[in-house]
Amino acid sequence: MKKYFIYAGAFAALSLVLDLFVHFPLIPSASFLLYRPGDIPILMVSLKFGPGVALFATAIVAVLFALLTGQGGPWGMLMYFLACGTFVGVAGLLYKRHRTLRGAFFGLLAGLFIMTGVMAFANLIVTPIYLGVPRSTVLGMILPVVVPFNLLKGALNAAVTLLLYKKVSAFLEGAVPARAASQKLQ
Repeated sequence: MKKYFIYAGAFAALSLVLDLFVHFPLIPSASFLLYRPGDIPILMVSLKFGPGVALFATAIVAVLFALLTGQGGPWGMLMYFLACGTFVGVAGLLYKRHRTLRGAFFGLLAGLFIMTGVMAFANLIVTPIYLGVPRSTVLGMILPVVVPFNLLKGALNAAVTLLLYKKVSAFLEGAVPARAASQKLQ
């Protein structure tokens, strides 16, 4: 089990590097919302090692990103953990029960939609506190900005994860001890 957490740390480092150096707006009218591909390595951790290890990696990235950049402070750290943690937790949990391509697809899809809902609600609670704006202002941004952004971000991360996961998983096969036959690693 310790090895899994070592891999989680390595993938968290990759996630942090991606988040620090690759970011761009997805919605021109909301250029303050930046896409960062850092969820992809953590999604791979979730599919490979399970949601618990992925949540550990998510916490590492959330704390380090806030400490290194100062962006968002504790509120940004919380929002990152909620978004990524929900996505990887749901995807990993469903894939753990159905370790097939179809299971990965539906796990990622469910994670995407649940994360989008969680972030719509979280933005209604946290953003007025963090930015000091009226809740009605945030409410007016949920459907035209927050929901589409999270759907686009999650869909991109899910698609790239599906494209790369088998190759990354095969690479790790030699480095990770085999599990019991009932938990077939893929």
